[in-house]
Amino acid sequence: MPSTDRRCPAAHPDDPTPCTGSVAVTVLDAFNAGANGCEHHGARLLASLDGARVCALPGAPEGAAIRVFTAADALRPFCWLDGTRVEPSQLSRAEIRARRPDFPSLAAPSGHSGDRHE
Repeated sequence: MPSTDRRCPAAHPDDPTPCTGSVAVTVLDAFNAGANGCEHHGARLLASLDGARVCALPGAPEGAAIRVFTAADALRPFCWLDGTRVEPSQLSRAEIRARRPDFPSLAAPSGHSGDRHE
């Protein structure tokens, strides 16, 4: 198992990657349990949780939360795991949207696909 020494709380124990930068964001799950993390691990955690959201911590670099949000959209859940991924739950939100135009964007309000129909 990879060492978790000197990594942020958002780093999954099985994820072998090091932190990039200081702790800058909190990722909250659907039940408001949260973990603080660097932007790198924050994005990886956000991509792996359904119904999660990200908030910048006080003193974080400007744009930290939006960078995490944007990166998470293109990351597959638990991206450090190897293997074939074909089920929607195993794909990134960007991959799902490319296959299913009706799939909502992370940025779309609940129940909306993000398309503008006026």
